[in-house]
Amino acid sequence: VQLQASGGGLVQAGGSLRLSCTTSGDISHFNTVGWHRQAPANQRELVATIDRYGFIKYKDSVKGRFTISRDNAKNTAYLQMNSLKPEDTAVYYCNAQTLIPYRDYWGQGTLVTVSS
Repeated sequence: VQLQASGGGLVQAGGSLRLSCTTSGDISHFNTVGWHRQAPANQRELVATIDRYGFIKYKDSVKGRFTISRDNAKNTAYLQMNSLKPEDTAVYYCNAQTLIPYRDYWGQGTLVTVSS
């Protein structure tokens, strides 16, 4: 299983970016798909997840600004990021999990840089 992440870049504060995560297999196979991020000298943290039933979780600091979605027909999950802040600067990682058996898959990171 491979996860291909894309969409990072440099944006000014207040701007928007959309990240994409495309799976090599059927995305509906995964119970949960999501995004984590890691800023320099920080631990990796969960940003947003969406499960196969559409249940969504967000990190508190991104609620109202970020929107996660998944398109099963395209085997792709998206993270729409609006009103970006400098503190959103990080490497963003796509993640997918299966439950039975439990498996945790990670894509390569994509760098998001928000300038003030």
